[in-house]
Amino acid sequence: MDIKKQLLTKEPKDLMLQLSIPAVLGMLVIGLYPLMDGIFAGQIIGQKAMSAISISMPLTFLNTATATLVGVGSASILSRALGEGNQKITSKIMGNLTAWIIFISLSITVLGIIFAKQFLMIAGATDEISALAFRYLRIVFIGSVFVNFTQSSNMVIRGQGLMKEAMKIMVLGALLNIILDPIFMIALKDKGIEGAAIATVLAQMVQALMTLNYFKKKSVNVKINKIKFEKEIYVEMFMVGVSAMLMQLLFMIQQTLLYRVAFEYGGEDGGILMAASMRLYSFSFIPLWGMSQGLQPVIGTNFGAKKYNRVKRTMNVFMFGGIILAAVFWIPAQLFPQSLLKIFNVSDSIINNGVNNFRMFYSVYILYGIMVMNVTFFQSIGHGKKAGKIVLLRQLIFFVPCILLFPKYFGVIAVWYTQPLVDFIMIVVGYIMQKNTLRNMLKLKAA
Repeated sequence: MDIKKQLLTKEPKDLMLQLSIPAVLGMLVIGLYPLMDGIFAGQIIGQKAMSAISISMPLTFLNTATATLVGVGSASILSRALGEGNQKITSKIMGNLTAWIIFISLSITVLGIIFAKQFLMIAGATDEISALAFRYLRIVFIGSVFVNFTQSSNMVIRGQGLMKEAMKIMVLGALLNIILDPIFMIALKDKGIEGAAIATVLAQMVQALMTLNYFKKKSVNVKINKIKFEKEIYVEMFMVGVSAMLMQLLFMIQQTLLYRVAFEYGGEDGGILMAASMRLYSFSFIPLWGMSQGLQPVIGTNFGAKKYNRVKRTMNVFMFGGIILAAVFWIPAQLFPQSLLKIFNVSDSIINNGVNNFRMFYSVYILYGIMVMNVTFFQSIGHGKKAGKIVLLRQLIFFVPCILLFPKYFGVIAVWYTQPLVDFIMIVVGYIMQKNTLRNMLKLKAA
């Protein structure tokens, strides 16, 4: 049975297992890049180097935002085109994707290197941590075009339901990064933080070459033909992908503000605790996005084929699966926070004073699967504005004023509970929006 027929006929539960397991593994592997950089930096160079790499990560979301803008938008168009049998659109997807990735990535490389110091000042880090972070960033941005091409193209592969093929590319690149990280950090001695950046960029280059080879020689349905901007694709690609891009860009703002208030109200100890917490938080978010990559082709293809009842059933199955997957990370975070923080070589005094703050920060994570699946649902059916509304409310309109005001009135504890409070509100709002959209869909079909 070909993949399109499976997406249209197979039980949603079976599809979730078939598509999500390799997608989750693949996304976990992507998450190993920054996580292992942080772990190795903490153990080999010191906790200030770990903090420097952590505080650098929000700025690298410029790359992640580019990959998701182009990749999510392209994958959504592709899965619906497959459901409709539109070969004309399918043949132009990768040429358009490649053109935009090259153009945007080169811009990010130049702007990222020029403005990195100003960003680090905004984040509020100490002079020593900021200096280390700048040394790391100026090398990482050289790899922008490679990481963006790989990640956006990987979303297109997953958009066809080919999760295993997508996973293989990401796994090999991540393993290379994990092997090279300690080698370069130790070999370069005083320039160990540059070694971490060089290891990451080399692994990204290898992944990009593997991805290019896949679309040139192995891919059956989707090829890289003419590399050019295709207006009939990129207009909708931007409309759908902008919500995914906003989530990454606003995540950059969100993390920057969290670091700033952590340093401001908790000093360097508070900043180091936030750096380790955000490392774990960002990594644990990634499997949920992996599961959502399994959801996207099922929703997109069935929506394109007007099988709305299957869309509804699929959403219920994946939301339940998202809660189960989140529990795998939420339970250890609540039961063994000291052990998790110790991985990053955080000192005992910082851990003992901040363990309850860490637990609070993670308190609502168990429900994040519902939020992620809702955003993916709206992206998959082409309702980019609704997905964007959830993202804007969660990461800008509600969060920014709360994180700036609450600590002033309630003290340092508010640094740690503002995020979960805002997230809980938006999980409820997103769930109601999703149910109303499905109800209207089914009414329209009945009429």
